[in-house]
Parts: sequence; structure tokens; C-alpha cells
Amino acid sequence: MVIAARNCLASVASVVLILLLSSTCQAQLSSTFYAKTCPNALSTIRTNIRTAIARERRMAASLIRLHFHDCFVQGCDASVLLDDSATVTSEKSVIQNANSARGFDVIEQAKSAVENICPGVVSCADILAVAAKEASEYVGGPTWTVKLGRRDSTNGSPSLANRDLPRFTDSLDSLISLFGTKGLSARDMVALSGSHTIGQAQCVTFRDRIYSNGSAIDAGFASTRRRNCPATFPNGNGNLAPLDLVTPNSFDNNYFKNLLQKKGLLESDQVLFSGGSTDSIVSEYSKNPSLFKSDFATAMIKMGDIEPLTGSSGIIRKVCSRVN
Repeated sequence: MVIAARNCLASVASVVLILLLSSTCQAQLSSTFYAKTCPNALSTIRTNIRTAIARERRMAASLIRLHFHDCFVQGCDASVLLDDSATVTSEKSVIQNANSARGFDVIEQAKSAVENICPGVVSCADILAVAAKEASEYVGGPTWTVKLGRRDSTNGSPSLANRDLPRFTDSLDSLISLFGTKGLSARDMVALSGSHTIGQAQCVTFRDRIYSNGSAIDAGFASTRRRNCPATFPNGNGNLAPLDLVTPNSFDNNYFKNLLQKKGLLESDQVLFSGGSTDSIVSEYSKNPSLFKSDFATAMIKMGDIEPLTGSSGIIRKVCSRVN
């Protein structure tokens, strides 16, 4: 009986220890993470982000995209912000980021402002997450409560970036599969794609589509887009065009209305409404802007939860572009 009791107590102790270790490893993000350590962090970030978008409206789309490109590679750890160095190989040079990912200077400015009031406390990963929310809100999109407590990585991964970031030529099945590996559903994927209701794309990303002369694109729309995108590669590769011609600077549901009319600028846009499994979601969002915005906010929160570094993992970078 004594031996049995001792064994039982030992088993209970083991379970408790495992639970304690598990809770330590799975540190939770919290919206009040900086309430005591840096109470003015969020307002400081907000001021910097809103100032940057007021100066250049397009920056809103760029900051949302930057957060997305961070979370899809190694989780939300600010790895996308790192420059090349002796110990780091940057993700900025992969095809999905090169000459298109932007807003790095805006995040650095916000980081500098926060460092001035709370040195070594607020991570670059959290600043990115807050910046995306502020960007959405500023241009009429939804807002949400950002969970905080992420820490920054000490390395980048171009190989993972090349593998895990979507491409403008991806098929619907590829997109669904890619988002699924990150714990995001097809509905999440369609909602997040709706961020293309703002921002611009380079000619090189949509040239093949507008010169295809196929039935998958509205002829008048294609003709309009050809005016600033020459057919001959690489002429005009970097020329920009709004993803949504109607309201390019407002976060609304016109993106989905465009898809119904075969006016998606990128192949990866139009595949969302092309006789496939996501057609019904696109139709829903085209009719119900409130549902779209609600689902977008939910998807952004889920995306922000992808494999964050917490607790004693990672570091708090002093400058976002390099390791301390």
C-alpha cells in the first residue's frame, strides 16, 4: 500500500511537472503584455504608423503585406525585416519580396520611437502586428485587438520564404494547401486575399494575364491595364497599377465584386472565383462587406498566432534590421 501510494504521488508529481513545463513553453500572447513595462507603446506605434500612411496612402497595403510575409516564414518573428550580415541571410531578396516588399523604414521609425521611451522592451514582431492593424483601420478597414508578447528571431530563412510565401501564379489548390499548412482555412485565405482591395501591383506580376486574350479576364479590363504595362518583357516591369481600379485607397469589398466580373488583376486573385470551391465565399463577401471585414479581422488574429517566439525564445532587437 505504501509503495502504491508513493508511486501514485510520483505519477501526480510527474503530471504536474509536465503541465508546468508545457505552460512555460506555450507562453500565451496577451493584449495587455506591455501594460506595465511600456504603457505608451501602442499609442507611440499608432502615431508613427498613421503619420506614415497620411504621407503615402499606399503604405497601408504595404504594412499589411509585410506582416503577412513575416508570419508565413518561421512564424511572426520579424525575420522579414533582417538585412544581410555576416550571420544572417536576408529574406528580402526572394522573388516574393524583392523590389516589392516595403515599409521597412516605417517600422524602423516606429521601433526607434518606442526604444526612446522603453529601451529593449517591445519587439519588432509586435510592432509589425500593431502596424498592420493600424493600417487597416486608417483606410477604413476593420480593427481588432492585437495580442502581444512576440519576440524577434536572430535569423532569416530565404529557403522557407521561397517555399512558403504565395506567388501571383499560384493555383487555387496550391493556395488552399499553403494556407492550410499555417493553420488557416480556405475562408481565412479568401478573407486575407481581400486586402488586395488596396495597394498596387507591378506590371511583371500581371502581364501574362492581361495579354492572354482568354475568357478568364474581362476584355475591357485587360485593355485598360495594357496602357501602362507593355507586352514586351522586361519593358515596364516595375510600372504600378492599383489592384482595385474603383476604390484603390479604401478598404472595402470591391475586390470581390471585381472577381465576379473577371477583373481580378493577378492570376492568384481570379482563381478565387473561377468555378472552384471558394466561389461561394467570394459571392458572400461581394454582397456583405460587414461579413468580409469581420472575417478579415478574425483571420488576421489567427495569422498573428502563427508560431510566435515567446518567453525566453528569441530576442528583443534594438534595431529591426539587424541582430543585437
